[in-house]
Amino acid sequence: MKLTETIYRDFSLAGFSEKTKASYFGAIKRCKAYFQKPLNTLTKEELKNYLSYLINNKASEATIKHAYSALKFLFTVTFESSWLLENVPIVKLPKKLPVVLDISEVTAILSAAKNLKHKAIFSVAYSGGLRLSETVNLKIGDIDSKRMLIRVRQGKGKKDRYTLLSETTLNHLREYYRKYHPQEWLFTGVNGKDPISTRTLQIVFDNTRQKAGILKEATFHTLRHSFATHLYEAGVGLVHIQRLLGHTSIKTTMVYIHLAKKDTVNIKSPLDCVLKA
Repeated sequence: MKLTETIYRDFSLAGFSEKTKASYFGAIKRCKAYFQKPLNTLTKEELKNYLSYLINNKASEATIKHAYSALKFLFTVTFESSWLLENVPIVKLPKKLPVVLDISEVTAILSAAKNLKHKAIFSVAYSGGLRLSETVNLKIGDIDSKRMLIRVRQGKGKKDRYTLLSETTLNHLREYYRKYHPQEWLFTGVNGKDPISTRTLQIVFDNTRQKAGILKEATFHTLRHSFATHLYEAGVGLVHIQRLLGHTSIKTTMVYIHLAKKDTVNIKSPLDCVLKA
């Protein structure tokens, strides 16, 4: 079995998503191109020099982290060897708070989406706090109009879950269904058979955001962050939000404490007091 086939086999055994497989294999391929020799012959110093090379050439911190994780997996799993950089610290990713839209801004985006399919897609994503990949992989049967729930099949971490379906979204979906008549996938691409692509939705969302006059650097994923933040501001507990989002750890969900304005809404800046004095 060729090394490439072995690597992908091990990726599959580890349960990696297609996105993770591609990211890790790309990192391994770039390392191989750098050294031009079998990777299982690399020494500790060579690995350290390679990571240092990435840092010095201003590679993104995400790229460096992926390189470290991919090579660690390659050595410990595929090569069944020890990880030579076990005690070598890796650069830490900056902790940035995500962008959140105000409810009025979400409304503006939905209003700016003149295409019925796009309006339905944005509405579904915000209604249930869905990831981009989860949105494009929805099937008609995943919309439970009787229980007012959306079933997310095999979301991140290959977990099923149910999340919220709003009345407004259901109305958008019914109108969309009457016009487009989808057969299996809820939102199809131009051929009418396969799911709409994630790249297409990213472009459509950005164009709609600009039409709505929103200057924030919002992306499709911002709808998910906004959903969670608005729930927390409305008094929904973090545990419930965690389940709706499909987070494994409550720590991931706790970021919305910092994004919500409910704990600061009654606090005034001291500058206002100074100006009134």
